[in-house]
Amino acid sequence: MIVIIGVSIFSFSNISSIEDDVEPKLIIEPDVIMPTKVSRPGCEMEDRCYIPSVVAVSAGDQVTWVNEDSAFHSVTSGFYDSPTELFDSGHLDPFESYTLTFDESGTFDYFCTLHPWMQGQVVVE
Repeated sequence: MIVIIGVSIFSFSNISSIEDDVEPKLIIEPDVIMPTKVSRPGCEMEDRCYIPSVVAVSAGDQVTWVNEDSAFHSVTSGFYDSPTELFDSGHLDPFESYTLTFDESGTFDYFCTLHPWMQGQVVVE
């Protein structure tokens, strides 16, 4: 009986020390973030669904979005009622990122398929 308790204590102690050493770190530097609580309507009133909501880059540059919310989000080209199918991140888990290279100049609107009030734009010069 004492041996079992000793092994259990050792196991919990060992797991605890491993968990203490693991700390989530954001390695990717985002160009655009999806902040917390944007899964509820209202962020569009303050223009904070995607921060920044408009990003300007040069042709050939990459744009990286990071979902800092606790809800799933997407980066999908076009508008909710008329997607363009140029790009689609799929559903991004919390703290997951999506990077896209924009080779051609133009204005590219995008939205979240799960939260249609979330809209942004990439301007490629």
